[in-house]
This record gives sequence, C-alpha cells and structure tokens, in this order.
Amino acid sequence: LTMCLVLIAWRVHPRYPLIVAANRDEFYARPTQPAQRWPGASGMIAGKDLEAGGSWMGVEGNGRFAAVTNFRELEQGPADARSRGELVTDYLLGDAPAKSYLAGLAERANHYRGYNLILADGGELYCASNRDVPIRHLQPGVHGVCNGPMDSDWPKVKRGRQLLAKAVDRSEPNPEKLFELLRDQTQPADETLPDTGIGLESERLLGRIAIDGAIAGKGYGTRSASILLLDAQGRGQFVEQSRMEDASWRQREFTIEPSGRTGAVQGDTW
Repeated sequence: LTMCLVLIAWRVHPRYPLIVAANRDEFYARPTQPAQRWPGASGMIAGKDLEAGGSWMGVEGNGRFAAVTNFRELEQGPADARSRGELVTDYLLGDAPAKSYLAGLAERANHYRGYNLILADGGELYCASNRDVPIRHLQPGVHGVCNGPMDSDWPKVKRGRQLLAKAVDRSEPNPEKLFELLRDQTQPADETLPDTGIGLESERLLGRIAIDGAIAGKGYGTRSASILLLDAQGRGQFVEQSRMEDASWRQREFTIEPSGRTGAVQGDTW
C-alpha cells in the first residue's frame, strides 16, 4: 500500500518550502479509503488502506509530512513482515521528531520489506531506507523517489524531477498543473529502463509516471495522485484525486492550519 512515485521540491519555492507531487500505484481490487481527516488531536489527513490499516502518504495539523514507497525486489522478505503503511501513520500520529523517529526505526527496520520512508519535520527533510542509505538528510532542491534509491536515474524519477522543477518555477504553484505532470504517460526508451528482474514488459508498464493497467489488462495502476503545498508556518493545502471503483476520478481538497484544525471540501466526480 505504498506510494510509487514521490516528487518533492524542498526549499525551492519562496512561499512553499515543501511541495509534494505523488502517485500511488496499486491493484485496483485492494480496498482503500481516499484521503480523509483521521480521528484524534493530530489533525492528520491521509488515505487509508483497508487491508493492512496504514497509509501511503499523509500530513498532520502542524505540517509534519510522511510518505512511503516500496523498494522493488524479487524476494518478499519475512513472511510475518509488518505493514510498511504503518510507518506513515505511526510517525504522524506520534510526536517524536523525525530524526529521533528514524533512529528508533533503524533498530527494527528488518521487520519490514524494502521501503523508502520520507519524513518532513519543520525545517528538516529525511529519507530512510532499509535497502539503501539508512538515513539521508535531504538538502534543498528537487528530489524524487520511486521503488529504488532516492534520486535514482530511473526514467520516471528523472522526468518527474524535471517536470516538477519547471512547474514550481513560477510565482504561485497551481495544483492542476502539478496533477498534469502526475498524469504524464510518456513511455521511456527500453534502454533507459532499470532491470529489476521483473521482465521488460513489466518494466515498460511501470516505467511511466502514470500507469493505466486497465488498458494492459493487469488490474494494477495509478490509484491516486496527491499534491501537498506547505508554507513555513505549516499552512497549506492537500489535494487528492482518487480512482473510484467505476474508474471515475474524484477530487478532495483540504486546507491545513498550523493549529491542527483542517477543513475539507469534496469535489465532484469527473
């Protein structure tokens, strides 16, 4: 239940130090609830995986952010592996600073299958992995991660970073423009695709920024696209477009306030 592409403009834009554009790719049949405010004092906004109970990306009322991607590997890891989605909710529903949380996570990282965990906490941004660099302190710039190392040369990461850099090079980021880049279906050349052992046909399908597995008859593809804009005071907006069971898309918009109060407006199906 992880994100499959997370693009981040970190301290690049003058108004929004944190800009995130992310796609979640998953089997269409996996039961999911779209982004919502979770109960409790944290004001957390996140989608919910109804199979394992965690989430793939979220933000809480004080502006802390978390997202997780899986690390593509043929070995499935321990049979009793914990859900990677709990890493997002565990961090956002708690109060540990990101650096402290990741230090504690390092002691139990082998309880999970391969992951990249991205955490923002105030003025710091980190990526932690149990298959790559254990804790990476990210510097200002445009970053991207999918199912390999952070800022890899995978085509969808390279193209996504380029598109995001262009999209935020303006006075006011436009969520619709950011959604456009998340809908990009440019097919990379075969020679640029990674070889992760899943075969060329699957590498082609998964090599695009947006995946429409219904066309390929795979029953797998982009289930949601998410945009997060946060200013230095923790104010901002979270917008999610979710693929519904009838293959239509629905948009939900949330306003984030640093006090933890959040507002939500559900958009029309389109």
